[in-house]
Amino acid sequence: MTDTIEHRGVIVKLLNSTALVKIEQTSACAGCHAKGVCSAADVAEKIVEAELTDSSFRVGDEVSVIGQKSIGVKAVFLAYVFPFIIMMITLILVGLVSDNELLVGSCALAVLVPYFFVLRLLNGKIRAKFRFYLVR
Repeated sequence: MTDTIEHRGVIVKLLNSTALVKIEQTSACAGCHAKGVCSAADVAEKIVEAELTDSSFRVGDEVSVIGQKSIGVKAVFLAYVFPFIIMMITLILVGLVSDNELLVGSCALAVLVPYFFVLRLLNGKIRAKFRFYLVR
């Protein structure tokens, strides 16, 4: 089993040392023969920023975007696991102090605002750890 994730894509824009690559992300059932009548089939286009490995890449080139699997796990923790834990802790703590369910639920949701604000402030540091590379 490999430690990398690879997606095929097309370069849509070149920046200084990075490229914006359009990849087509499909669900497992998107290739099914019945996808035309099934609402579960999901295909989405994503734009990924990847570092250029050499200067020979051009807009329109078909490339592979490669990243480490570990960054996927980190992304899941930052986007889903940590916010869920913070929300549940807030729900329990405010629930112990107050019987007002509206207040408890509102506080549990409101605590996510500063969490995602801090993530936004740390965007540069987080982006440095989430690197993708291009290969032909």
